[in-house]
Amino acid sequence: MSYTGPEFDSSTPRRSRRRAMTVAVAALVPGALLGWGVYEAVGDTGGSGAGRTEAGAPSTARSFPSSAPASSAAPSGGGRPSSDGKPAPAPSRAGSLTGKVVVIDPGHNPHNFQHTAEINRKVDIGTTQKECDTTGTATNAGYTEAEFTLDVARRLRAALQEQGATVRLTQNGDREYGPCIDERARIGNEEKADAVVSLHADGSGTGNRGFHVILPASVHAGAADTRPIVAPSRELGARIAGSFVRATGSAPSNYVGSGTGLVTRQDLGGLNLSTVPKVFIECGNMRDSKDAALLISGAWRQKAAQGISEGIVSFLRG
Repeated sequence: MSYTGPEFDSSTPRRSRRRAMTVAVAALVPGALLGWGVYEAVGDTGGSGAGRTEAGAPSTARSFPSSAPASSAAPSGGGRPSSDGKPAPAPSRAGSLTGKVVVIDPGHNPHNFQHTAEINRKVDIGTTQKECDTTGTATNAGYTEAEFTLDVARRLRAALQEQGATVRLTQNGDREYGPCIDERARIGNEEKADAVVSLHADGSGTGNRGFHVILPASVHAGAADTRPIVAPSRELGARIAGSFVRATGSAPSNYVGSGTGLVTRQDLGGLNLSTVPKVFIECGNMRDSKDAALLISGAWRQKAAQGISEGIVSFLRG
């Protein structure tokens, strides 16, 4: 996805809520943040505005950045995806997710560019109307976001299935285009998923680096009513952010989220129309050469999948 304008929540949570979230997240991932301290979620309401796919500005949540250990650095890459890395050991016991349902939503579709008329069709997301889908972004060398998200989704599915979860992908490269953003939300709802994660990579400017997790704002408009899922989605997002730092060594975004790796939005149909806990994760910025070198690395993508998996497992096990 790419950023073209301010659409993030700019409201500042009450001090008591911020203190509570600080304690909660610190308890969730003690020692796992490698000095970056993703320690609080942002407020409940989203900002206004419209962008091509993802548009944003920093939230008001705080962090306390410091340097990560050299051993956490991820491998560099070349112009093409490298060979797959070996899975990191999962900290949770096998079978711990038996009976749990997880929906993984690989952002965009490798074939979208061949179906511009179909993906440009507007769909209702409650607060407004948006395009059915987009083609996504790509690295300067041509490695696409759709390829990236599908690869990470398959790795993530394998990691969760090892824990006993029932896992469904919204698309597996087997559709002509899409699914549209409203259908992506509907799939998770119909599955009565215990957690849904939509995978993405950003298309921001050079020098903008790091990951961020997007949380649903409190929206009650038209077919959208996220009020019941705001709190559990925030918890899911915080756990994923903490484990993603630990597994990949990547820092939270330096251009949105004020260093927390957590951002709230009200303009995303996949979140607005969800009735189950759901977050998006932008794993890095494909248009920055340093982030791109990570995203094209099979070994790093395995770490990303492991980090997301550990966050989901932690959330589902409570």
